[in-house]
Amino acid sequence: MKRKMSALGKASGCVSSLAVIATLVASQHVAAHGYLNDPPSRAFACQKGLNKDCGGAQYEPHSVGETAKGFPATGVADGKIASGGIALFAAMDIQSASRWYKTEITDRTINFDWYYKASHPATKYEYFITQNGWNPNLPLTRASFDLTPFCFVDAGGRQPIDKPQGSEGPAREKHECQIPADKSGHHVILGIWTVDDTGSAFHNVVDVNIVAEEQAPDGWKTVGNITPTQALLAGDKVKARAMTGEGESAEYSTEITIADNEEGKPENWSFKLAEQINRSQTLVRAGVRGEDGAIEPIKGINKLFAKAESGVNRYELDVLMQEDADASMRISAIGTNFELKEGRLAMPFPVLTNRKMDIKAELFDAANNPVGTLTQLVEAGSTWLNMDVRSEPGIHQLKLIGVTVDGGRTTRQDLASVELGGEGGSQDYDFEYPQGIASYQPGTKVLSRDGNVYECKPLPVGDWCKIDSHHYVPGVGSNWTDAWIAK
Repeated sequence: MKRKMSALGKASGCVSSLAVIATLVASQHVAAHGYLNDPPSRAFACQKGLNKDCGGAQYEPHSVGETAKGFPATGVADGKIASGGIALFAAMDIQSASRWYKTEITDRTINFDWYYKASHPATKYEYFITQNGWNPNLPLTRASFDLTPFCFVDAGGRQPIDKPQGSEGPAREKHECQIPADKSGHHVILGIWTVDDTGSAFHNVVDVNIVAEEQAPDGWKTVGNITPTQALLAGDKVKARAMTGEGESAEYSTEITIADNEEGKPENWSFKLAEQINRSQTLVRAGVRGEDGAIEPIKGINKLFAKAESGVNRYELDVLMQEDADASMRISAIGTNFELKEGRLAMPFPVLTNRKMDIKAELFDAANNPVGTLTQLVEAGSTWLNMDVRSEPGIHQLKLIGVTVDGGRTTRQDLASVELGGEGGSQDYDFEYPQGIASYQPGTKVLSRDGNVYECKPLPVGDWCKIDSHHYVPGVGSNWTDAWIAK
């Protein structure tokens, strides 16, 4: 049975040829997605918080490195090997000896494990490693690598997961490879997944510190990381909690208190905690292992190591932040003459804050259905926001949530009543997404969570409407245009 929703105005006129080209390029760009999950690719380490200042890679590690197949003979240009030449991920091409988190490799038998956000058949997998004597402060080029892969897997055009093509999921099998015996210390591994049914390949670089064999018999085992992801304020505390088979060990746990804002900078409190651990412990150390085996603290991500006799098998990091009691946020005023036209309205409203905040605003109708939403970073002071609303005339509620950007230590909320006048309308739909998703077919119309109606595209891409993944939520997911048409 058809259902009705608030009217949507008709988009007018023509679409420029540039917009059509952009749509086609975007569609090709999202044909397949995946990343190295273990050891983590440079981009996935960004999402895990091990790397910082990563640009778009932090949010889309599965899209990083998508480029033309054919490396090393053809394919991506030198200097853009890590990003695949995609501007959104250009930060991945920054290269220095200290820029990226390094996964410690203690066993030359390594199992490469991929995760797929949108799987496609694979032709092959290749794993390259930087040459001995490579310069880690120069951009990655073909000259940086041994151009014969140290590991090759013939995938034979098979699906890499136990699900239909396009689905999300872990790799069906890991790739067992051997790190060459002459490789030790800091290297970059380039893993390439060549897609079988498109012209693409995915480049994933992994930053490693190889301490296998002669570098590893000193008894130190990696048991965690001090990963400083946020700035702290005076009075905040950080505790490295040592965990054994019997629970937390007070003997091997260490806590520091931040003295001032300078000490609260991420790189500084990580260094302070690592130093305190090394001063107070003998069977636990914090820092980065050099090629000579010495473990010393750095101003950045520090690893945690433990001897077997300590019983410590992992560390958990607790950051105890104080609320910013003086932070404030409110809707400073709201208009009284808002008029809908064919169910649409661009609604302006001012927000007053005394801190830099991430703001989320939602407008709810009388039935508490969201009919408008907005997220925006605002500076301290008065800021005018503008929300696209699609609803019917009547009383609404404007809900505002503000979170301070200092690690999210403080949340503020406000609520205001808003009356919308003018005209509404209606439009048919078959389901409220994702209800009945298994039955979707070309032409099915759904009301999505953004309040808009979308129609499932014709075949052959029509079956993508049935993929129950956040990437394909109509109007919201990163790849929704692959499957849906806005009505």
